[in-house]
Amino acid sequence: MLQRMDSTTRLGVALVAPAVLLIVVLYNLPLLRILGLSVTEAPGFVENYRQLFVSDVIHRVLLATIRICTLTTVITLVVAYATAAALTLASERARRVMIVLVLLPLWLSVLVRAFAWVTILRGNGVLNSALLSAGVVDAPLQLVRNEIGVVIGMVHYMLPFAIFPLWASMKSIDPRLFQAARAFGASPVTIFRRVFFPLSLPGLYSALLITLVFSLGFYVTPAILGGGRVLMVAEYVRVLVHESIEWGTATMLATMLLLTVVAALATLGRVADLGSMLGQRTR
Repeated sequence: MLQRMDSTTRLGVALVAPAVLLIVVLYNLPLLRILGLSVTEAPGFVENYRQLFVSDVIHRVLLATIRICTLTTVITLVVAYATAAALTLASERARRVMIVLVLLPLWLSVLVRAFAWVTILRGNGVLNSALLSAGVVDAPLQLVRNEIGVVIGMVHYMLPFAIFPLWASMKSIDPRLFQAARAFGASPVTIFRRVFFPLSLPGLYSALLITLVFSLGFYVTPAILGGGRVLMVAEYVRVLVHESIEWGTATMLATMLLLTVVAALATLGRVADLGSMLGQRTR
């Protein structure tokens, strides 16, 4: 028996080792290199990280990133929660159609989606043309090359990633709990507030985590819909590397972005059951 377990263990290690080695070589080593450059690259550790506190440009970029990520996360969670609830309550036939509609954007390239939104939102685009024809507005709305367009594109991108964790959490709720609450005279608002919402929190935390982490590192969508007028951290890092050739500042920002993601994970880990977020059932 022990020999069989030893051979099984060796086989498992042999199967996992190539993947672990690949991750270490292609991901961890470059990541450590970036962290090292933020400390060693001229003008040095102190000056690189000092820019975080004294640079007005970095302050504007950070504030824009925080503002856009916050709006994107809030709007995405509200829309995703309503959509997931509709999926939970829909009939089987309607649910299949809704799932296809939710998945459809994932089958398109992020570039295609971003340029599609440019076509829809620009001054002579589909939306403004419809609004002008209907007499709703007198002049085209400025919906691209600003933060509004960036938020719209990011929300659209993030919705599927937020909807499915929420739906997975909601569909695991026992419907008999609602029947019991109604039997005790609870109103629909009370059932939602006291039963449905608390039990859906694991999915909400998962959606919050995914949306926030993804939003912090967005690059393509803000670059296209922002039109160069809206700089978030990821795009500013590209500018520093390819145009300004300021590797020290760029790697410092990349390091701070990584630390922010780790802090978000740690914070959510304190207020939520990470096992539930990952789909593990408690006994």
